[in-house]
Amino acid sequence: MLEHQSVVKGINALPPEDRLLKFLVDSSADSEETVQCANCDLECKKQDVDAMYYCNTCCQPLCRDCRETTHKAKMFSRHEIVSLAKRTKEAHKKCALHEEFYIMFSTEKKSMLCINCFRDMQVESRAHCIDIETAYIQGCEKLDQAVLAVKELQMSAREAIILLKAMIGEVRANVDEEESAICTLFSNMQEKLAERKKILLKAARSQHEEKERTFKEQLSHLAALLPTLQVHLVTCSAFLSSANKFEFLDMGYQLMERLKKIVKLPHRLRPTQSSKINTEYRSEFARCLEPLLLLGQRRSMSTTGSVALALGNASGLMQSSLSVQCHSPAMSDMSLCSSVVRRPTSHRYISTKVLLAKGGETPFMEHCCNYENSYRTLQTEIQKLKDQVQEIHRDLTKHHSLTKPDSMSEILEKSVQVDSQISSEYASVELMRAMFEEIWEETLQRVANEQEIYEAQLHDLLQLKQENSYLTTISRQIGPYIRSIAKVKERLEPRLKEPKELKDDRTEIMLKLYEDSTSTADTQPSNELSCNTEDNWTLNSLSEETNPKNKDYYRTNKQKNTTDSTNRKEIPM
Repeated sequence: MLEHQSVVKGINALPPEDRLLKFLVDSSADSEETVQCANCDLECKKQDVDAMYYCNTCCQPLCRDCRETTHKAKMFSRHEIVSLAKRTKEAHKKCALHEEFYIMFSTEKKSMLCINCFRDMQVESRAHCIDIETAYIQGCEKLDQAVLAVKELQMSAREAIILLKAMIGEVRANVDEEESAICTLFSNMQEKLAERKKILLKAARSQHEEKERTFKEQLSHLAALLPTLQVHLVTCSAFLSSANKFEFLDMGYQLMERLKKIVKLPHRLRPTQSSKINTEYRSEFARCLEPLLLLGQRRSMSTTGSVALALGNASGLMQSSLSVQCHSPAMSDMSLCSSVVRRPTSHRYISTKVLLAKGGETPFMEHCCNYENSYRTLQTEIQKLKDQVQEIHRDLTKHHSLTKPDSMSEILEKSVQVDSQISSEYASVELMRAMFEEIWEETLQRVANEQEIYEAQLHDLLQLKQENSYLTTISRQIGPYIRSIAKVKERLEPRLKEPKELKDDRTEIMLKLYEDSTSTADTQPSNELSCNTEDNWTLNSLSEETNPKNKDYYRTNKQKNTTDSTNRKEIPM
């Protein structure tokens, strides 16, 4: 974790000794409950440690007997033996190189120095040396800072652990919630898809029944036509084989007229519908999943573009065939036209029907009614021209001849007439664009104004609500003050009630006096000074008498009444 690498040399070599761990182990051994003699293995308890000794030279504890017996020899005469209770670790006090006590500490090399080490140092390095006590104090401060940093890291680690445990719980809760949401969405999708599947199958069966019924009707018509044609062919063969020249010229043209009439009859030889069953199941499945998957907003722009493209590229024949498909009852049950449909003609037709069904008389609805009638007429004319062209094409491919050579010119003339009618109808519709755009612009402007007024109304209500909240807060804050003032006023009311009435009466008297003095100022200029003096004296006397702080006023009510009467007598003067 600390990313400290230890270099080990050789196969059986051990990593270097960790002095810090060795010191901690030795210190823990010193604090053990029992101490064992290194010579005789005698164990002594902690409380009997005074009977044990310690040899600083051997770095081993000794009992009293072993000290007397083993360490009496001359070879142990220089060993330093001290009491175990008072022993000190001299190894950390003396320099291992010079056997001198440490006196300095080098902050540059982070090592202690004896006097000899200090002398051997360079002069530049001596500036980084401090005494042992100062170095110890600084080291303790740095160690405290390091411990605080580690404690902060420890606290952060604990908080991170708590946070991670909480997040594990949240992850479990979230995965359960996500799984339930997935299952719920899947079940809802299955229900929606099952419902839409039933509708689509019903629509497919409806289209199948309608197309099969149409094809069977056409098939029965053609099946009934074949015997008739066969009878006429047999009649022709018999007539040719049995009639001579005179008989042929007499009745042959009658037979040819019959054959021409049969050929000119409108026979539906081609299918009016395609055999394809189209329910647009992909778009319908996607449309039913839009509310669940929230895909409507992302598809709105692309759908609008596809509708515009379809409007530009659709042909008349495709429009007619698609309109037939859209009128099936199953498709109306599906409400496929309620959303965006890629078939412009059928979509316009159904939208027009819905608009006309709502009722109301507007210029646009009247235009739609007229347009539908004109469009149906033009569509019928185009269908007739298509039938005639198909008939001519059949004659050319099968018989290589034309029954009516002038029919093509008639078709061209009719086509020109229809084209002119379509152009005139288009021009008339185009002329109404300006009117409708003006109406639409007014409608949009009206809607915008209504929206703006609506938003302003909401804003005004919110502003009134905010002002009301401010007033409520202020009323609640000043309410206690008003109640306290009312209580004080109730206490003082018996004393202030009567003087207040007197003061009000005398205020009116003073106002009348001031008006009289101003009115007489113009007529009697000589008496102005005296009147003003008397008025001032009267006002001063009234103010002094009406002063609520005057004690005489509260003592004698009779004197006040007499004073009031005298003052009132003096006023006319």
